Amino acid sequence: MTAHYQVLISVLIVVAIATGLLILRKVLFALVRRMSQSSDIRLEDLLVKGLHVPSTLLIIALAIYISLRLSDIPPAYVPYVESGMYLMLILTITMGLANVSGRALSSFMKRVDLPISATGLLLGVTKAIIYVLGALSALNYLGFSITPIITALGVGGLAMALALQDTLSNLFAGIHILAEHTIRVGDFIRLENGQEGVVADIGWRTTRIRMQLNTMVIVPNSKLAQSVVTNYYLPEKRMAINIPVSVSYDADPELVERVLVDVAKQAAGGVPGLLDEPAPLIRFVPGFGASSLDFTLQCHIGDVVDQPAVQHELHKRIFKRFKQEGIEIPFPTRTVFLKEPAAGKILK
Repeated sequence: MTAHYQVLISVLIVVAIATGLLILRKVLFALVRRMSQSSDIRLEDLLVKGLHVPSTLLIIALAIYISLRLSDIPPAYVPYVESGMYLMLILTITMGLANVSGRALSSFMKRVDLPISATGLLLGVTKAIIYVLGALSALNYLGFSITPIITALGVGGLAMALALQDTLSNLFAGIHILAEHTIRVGDFIRLENGQEGVVADIGWRTTRIRMQLNTMVIVPNSKLAQSVVTNYYLPEKRMAINIPVSVSYDADPELVERVLVDVAKQAAGGVPGLLDEPAPLIRFVPGFGASSLDFTLQCHIGDVVDQPAVQHELHKRIFKRFKQEGIEIPFPTRTVFLKEPAAGKILK
């Protein structure tokens, strides 16, 4: 009965301490949420969500440790209990730093215009470094020499580099993409094969691109680094679009020019995405077509995603204005000359 009684007391102590610490954590997290509402920094995302799981593990470890110290355990087992407590403390601190650092780094890069995007690769590398440091700290506490381990990792890393060439090539290609800053998360890009979309994330092996049809294209980092990519957000989001317009040979080129410029200027105030500066430009290019006079209207838009809607609205307005001005949009025509046969010859 005495042994069972001691076990029951230990369990009750663990439950009581854990309950008290959980209540204390809830109060502290509530204070953090209240502070987050009056601050520009989202402390709730940084601390509450990042420390939720590590703090739970720490509370359980503290409750068990205090319960065991209050119980009548043999002195020979005390060092093992303390070692377990210290190892759990290192684990929880490592997990907490990894979670908080990832969220803090992502939040900081969104607030500050740094030349590096907060991608999955960067966040993963940051967490990996913290976990490696935590593991080395735990091994050092247990009495293992870190120097031979680091040496063994260096030799083993060489063997792994030979065995995992494709994986490492994608990893370093992703690091190269991040460092060069030519492709960033959120950029609208076009691949060599014509696929285009927004860069959703740059991971340690692949880059994910969300297409306009809400599908995802997965591209290995090594292939992306070696291909020709058009980035519509560099050097800035503003870009020019060319709208070809063809009219009849009977039309007055100067009238066509005035009408197109007027339509574009009026649309700049009512069509979302269409800019009034720089001013729209009309050129008699390509010029003389097979059955039409061919012009090019150049306008500027604020974002490449506005291009379909802007072209749609401008086409409608140009067509309506041409009807009002009596400017004809010709059909393709071809003149055929039939040569009559000479006298005495029969056509076959």
